[in-house]
Amino acid sequence: MTDIMSAWSALGGDPSLLARVSSVVREGALPARLPVRELARSCVGACALAGAELGARRASLARTPAVRVDDDAVATAFVSERRLLVDGRAPVLFAPLSRFWRTADGWVRTHANYPHHRERLLRALGLPADAGPAAAEKAFAERAALDVEDTVYAAGGLAVALRTPGEWAAHPQAVEIAARPLVERGRLDAARARAFAPLDGAPLLPAAGLRVLDLTRVLAGPVATRTLALLGADVLRVDAPGLPELVDQHADTGFGKRSTLLDLAADRRAFEELLAAADVVVTGYRPGALDRFGLSPEALAERRPGLVVAQVSAWGAYGPWGGRRGFDSLVQVATGIAATEGSAERPGALPAQALDHGSGYLLAAAVLRALTEQSHEGGSRFVRLALARTAAWLTEDARMGEDDGKGTAKEGAAVEAPGRREERGGGNGEPGGRVGPEPWLGEAESPIGRLRYALPPVSFDGGPRDWARPPGPWGADPAHWL
Repeated sequence: MTDIMSAWSALGGDPSLLARVSSVVREGALPARLPVRELARSCVGACALAGAELGARRASLARTPAVRVDDDAVATAFVSERRLLVDGRAPVLFAPLSRFWRTADGWVRTHANYPHHRERLLRALGLPADAGPAAAEKAFAERAALDVEDTVYAAGGLAVALRTPGEWAAHPQAVEIAARPLVERGRLDAARARAFAPLDGAPLLPAAGLRVLDLTRVLAGPVATRTLALLGADVLRVDAPGLPELVDQHADTGFGKRSTLLDLAADRRAFEELLAAADVVVTGYRPGALDRFGLSPEALAERRPGLVVAQVSAWGAYGPWGGRRGFDSLVQVATGIAATEGSAERPGALPAQALDHGSGYLLAAAVLRALTEQSHEGGSRFVRLALARTAAWLTEDARMGEDDGKGTAKEGAAVEAPGRREERGGGNGEPGGRVGPEPWLGEAESPIGRLRYALPPVSFDGGPRDWARPPGPWGADPAHWL
């Protein structure tokens, strides 16, 4: 089931704490054939509960703070990249060559937002570097979808053939994914129990004083670290100087963080100094890509006992696609989601990059839960998520037709179920109790301009309501901890 109970169980959480969670259900939020609204609500709720649990532990509270999840707040945050305005300018979400293309026998979707991915795609198609969509469209139409997928992948680019749910279920990668838990969790050593500094004052910041090395890129990893920053962590994003981040992407996910540039080979000493004082390392590159720098969970924990290492990838660190690059839009196409959400004429898409955002909040929750467990039991920890495994969770209930947000309770009534309490939005706003995104949008001046942005949906009694700092220019901060 795509609900908070299954998410919280995957995180190893105490089921009795689910009684502290309530939801405001708003009809029409994140509309889709698949239970996207339920997935989004569950991921955010589990993350907020993990934060409240750690906050209660550190502040010696007698009771875990109550968590409240509002579907409109969640829906706004799950499209945060679309809500962003920088000096009134809307962001560019997808480049011209990032889209669906009809092939000789079906459809493919490509991702070419980054210049190096665009160059590799065009090279794989035999097109010049300045080719546009018209030339690409002709090239795709002459090839079979699986041929495009294989050829572009071999060139280091990103293209995935459209598959039905049944076709994906028979794929060896899907078989591997189905055998894995939603959240992979483990202990790496017998490091001593973590001793936290006590918390006092308001707001309650569960991650205050913790240092997070952020080695992530679009989009799940940055969402996770943005959430840890909200909860008080000193998050330092580290990028390679030769791999610039997209400006709008950085603005959307850079709240609460600082950003620095390091060449992991040439600047090894600077990185090791950061690692020596880090509490958490979060990576979002394809599996194995950072291992040559000594950044596998085992190698990191050996140098920094007591560390929490969090990893997120597109396809998982296993199976025939374990080393492949990927993005939310491509995972939707491979796993049958695009076929389910589309029509006979054309593939579709979810109303948000829900695999990215959902996995991001679950990854942050997994880090918070690992920190809580360390305070009791010690041990360096690793946690892992994969967008394709989150997709499998989303599609588990497809045959059931409707998510539980379409029950029979009257508007405004509470719906009691094991481990949760739901309340229907009603009386104001749009039909079905929706109030829209406006209450969940903030504005702030920043070094990169005046920003309109989605406020964080993670909320618990006494917790923060906004980030402590807006994003600054990419790579502009020094490589040291505050």
